[in-house]
Amino acid sequence: MNFDIPEDIVDFLKEVDDFIHTKITPLEQTDDNIRFFDHRREDARTDWDREGLPNEQWEALMAKAKALAIEAGIFSYPFPEEHGGRNGSNLGMAIIREHLAAKGLGLHNDLQNEHSVVGNNIGLLLMLEYGTEEQKSEWLDGLKNATSAFAFGITEPAHGSDATWMETGAVKDGDHWVINGEKTWNTGVHIAQCDMVMARTSGEPGSAQGITAFMVPMDAPGVKVEEYLWTFNMPTDHAHVSFTDVRVPASSIFGGEGRGLQIVQHFFNENRIRQAASSLGAAQYCVNEAVQYARERKPFGKALATNQGIQFPLVDLQARCEMLRALIHKTAWLMDRDGAFSVSDKVSICNYQANRLVCEAADTAMQVHGGMGYSRYKPFEHIYRHHRRYRITEGADEIQMRRVAGYLFGFMNQRKPKGVS
Repeated sequence: MNFDIPEDIVDFLKEVDDFIHTKITPLEQTDDNIRFFDHRREDARTDWDREGLPNEQWEALMAKAKALAIEAGIFSYPFPEEHGGRNGSNLGMAIIREHLAAKGLGLHNDLQNEHSVVGNNIGLLLMLEYGTEEQKSEWLDGLKNATSAFAFGITEPAHGSDATWMETGAVKDGDHWVINGEKTWNTGVHIAQCDMVMARTSGEPGSAQGITAFMVPMDAPGVKVEEYLWTFNMPTDHAHVSFTDVRVPASSIFGGEGRGLQIVQHFFNENRIRQAASSLGAAQYCVNEAVQYARERKPFGKALATNQGIQFPLVDLQARCEMLRALIHKTAWLMDRDGAFSVSDKVSICNYQANRLVCEAADTAMQVHGGMGYSRYKPFEHIYRHHRRYRITEGADEIQMRRVAGYLFGFMNQRKPKGVS
């Protein structure tokens, strides 16, 4: 068994680091752009006069960073080669996402709105796999160049984690469909051209079959953003959206009638292993910073690092980082070899363990740093506020554990959901 990181990934990490050093860091330090990453001035990110949405200047800065990354061939790493990418693997993406997060927050990587100089473009991968030729013609260029985006309307106010009981429905009317319902935590609709709305078109509540994905233009009559939901970590781009008699043509169906949830599930595992890797990277950053500070800080005449009360919690966190890293790499490698649905249980383990780990690591780093750790001079409180969301939004801890239990006790099999090709 060889645990060496493949040479091509090592070379790419160096390329990314050089790019960040020569292009992204100078941009971050220009024209007071650093205000968006200065935790004392975090308020700069939020447009309080625009319902708490992200500041447009901040979003423009991230778009500029992405444009530089696209020009350098960095952003498109996971894309297929024929679409300008490097056929990046799941193992590669896991290693890269951890590597970037371990650098701390910055213009190179800021997960508050999934910004990164190496794209995690699930929309593009879905379009390539399931889009019609007409949809590909309309969307691919913009998705590749980060100038177009569509949101995902799945979660509903009354049902949360159980999408199979969704009340949003669509009824056929000639060559159109009429959609009625509501979605919540509908992220990114303020900049999306379309919302991929999941609506029941057949079947019974509780069934994964009979739910169809529709590409609904955000400016279509009957689409209304009711409010943006303010969160623990502002700004917000999470909307409550209503759909009232929204008419869309049959050509807006994405991936086939009745197959909406199965299509989205196809890439859930890939997205979740990357998110787990990001949480691991952020956890490692917190541990590294706490260790360095403990060696430098000398209250009562001796370094904090000499106290077992400081050593042992950090040793435990480092041990968990090491073990989780091994499982994430193994899981991503198996995913590349055997397919995304071959490792569903391991993905769930990685996901909930990584999200718990980063919250504990941020809290410990605060404690080690004392008053400064609690302050906004250090990033730990921001890291905690940001990553705490993933214990809910990427499939709650309890949902992930229930999923693992299903495999452990034989209630589920390691296979693709029915209907996924």
